[in-house]
Amino acid sequence: MNRTELILEDLWHRKILNAYWIVTLMFFAAEAVLLLLGCIPSVTAGDGPEDWLRLGIPDGCILLLMLAAQTWLRFEPKYRKQVVVGCGFLLSYLFYFIIQPIVDGAQMALLLPVLISVVYFDRKLLYSFGSLTILLYCLIYLTERSLYQKPIQEFIQIQSVFIVSIMIGHTILVRVKEFMRHLESVMKSEQQLLVERTISDKLLKIDALTGLYNHKAFHEYLEALLEQCEKYQLPLQLAIIDIDNFKKVNDNYGHRVGDVVLKEVASKVMSTMTPNDFAARYGGEEFAIIMADKTLEEAERMAEQLRERIARTELPHTVKPVTVSIGLCNFQQGDDKESLFRKADMALYQAKRTGKNKVVTAGEDAADYAG
Repeated sequence: MNRTELILEDLWHRKILNAYWIVTLMFFAAEAVLLLLGCIPSVTAGDGPEDWLRLGIPDGCILLLMLAAQTWLRFEPKYRKQVVVGCGFLLSYLFYFIIQPIVDGAQMALLLPVLISVVYFDRKLLYSFGSLTILLYCLIYLTERSLYQKPIQEFIQIQSVFIVSIMIGHTILVRVKEFMRHLESVMKSEQQLLVERTISDKLLKIDALTGLYNHKAFHEYLEALLEQCEKYQLPLQLAIIDIDNFKKVNDNYGHRVGDVVLKEVASKVMSTMTPNDFAARYGGEEFAIIMADKTLEEAERMAEQLRERIARTELPHTVKPVTVSIGLCNFQQGDDKESLFRKADMALYQAKRTGKNKVVTAGEDAADYAG
């Protein structure tokens, strides 16, 4: 058992023991009412101290038994289930021997171990204590028949009740087991469906080659994030990354090498990002990064770091190192998705036009880069 299961089982033991305490207190209360009403003649008549001892000793045994079980559960981690069930078994017979001369049907107290077995969903306990209850009541009846002249019909009725109770308990446990199997099957099916749905969603959102998010997922995330930035005035930057001279890489070395270049650039993007950033393969040799929770200066430093790391990357399939140009823009209140991309695209165009392998940040006026 793991720690959680042990804690739950211990909690279950304590709840059953608390139920014992409630039954015990109710029993003592009923006993007090019977005394006040004079329903226990030998005691209320006050014939002698031995009459009071007839109730006092069993009641004291009940209290000692309950305190012993409570102490065991508090300080001893072993055999707790056996202690709880054994306590219930002994309680049932103490209750019976106290009330059987006074209350008709006192034999029903002997069903307590059977009920506990059902509560624990334990067939072995049910059969063991059920059989033991039937056998012990045979001995009890033979003793009581000579003392109280109880008829044989009462014995047959009580034993029939015990047998029927065990059969009902058996049926309950069988149905519970069937239900648990069905529930486990349903949970496994739901878990499998959840895994399949998660994998399916991931496949729909992830670019298979680079492992980054795809174009569609990127736009969905950006739209949701722009709403939050507009509402709560949060900082946001958009960077568009384009691999320089990528067509020549494909033409000179083939698409297999081109795929290797795309994977290496994506790897550098992922390793440079912070947990609050979101990156995607925007299309072809273009990548896009949404930078959140940063100042513009921090975003510029991160973009420059990314550019330098890609430029230093050694690719055995190519003669010249691969470089990237990056266009960066800062979100301003009132910007929508189109205006944000327009500014980033213009900054990227400026980086390409002025020598490549550089980071250019768009100014507040996007028209600055239109020429």
